[in-house]
Parts: sequence; C-alpha cells; structure tokens
Amino acid sequence: MLVISSREFRQNQKEYFERVDRGEQIIVQRGKDKAYALTPVTEDDLYFNAEMVERIKQSMKEAQNGEVKKVSSPKEICDLLGL
Repeated sequence: MLVISSREFRQNQKEYFERVDRGEQIIVQRGKDKAYALTPVTEDDLYFNAEMVERIKQSMKEAQNGEVKKVSSPKEICDLLGL
C-alpha cells in the first residue's frame, strides 16, 4: 500500500490511476485527519446495472398486477423484513 499526499496525487493522477488499475492500493492523504482510497469501479459496483434494471421492471409489473403485500404497522414491517 502506498500513501501519497493530495498534492502528489494531483500532479501525477495518471500514474496513480494506472497503478490502481494494476492492483496496487493507493491512499491519498488530505490534511492530517482525512484519507481516501483509490478504487476502480466495475460493472458490479454500479447499482443500476442491467440486472438491477430488469429486477425493477419485474417489480413494477408485479405491482401493476396487484401482486403486492400491504403493511400498516411496525410489526408487519418487521415481519416482512424478517426482523
């Protein structure tokens, strides 16, 4: 793991992004009490990927067909969520 200053990161962004792409862990230190980890974002990290969009569409169809469960109390919510 490499820890660099925010100034160093700004001056050499391309180099550090390439190193992260190769699997190296880079931490950017900002001031005395703030730090940030550079991490590549993959398709799996995106919430609205194709699979999630399909699940939302399916849920909308179920709701239109009346395939819903109505809850009206905190107990029913807990029961629905298995809490």
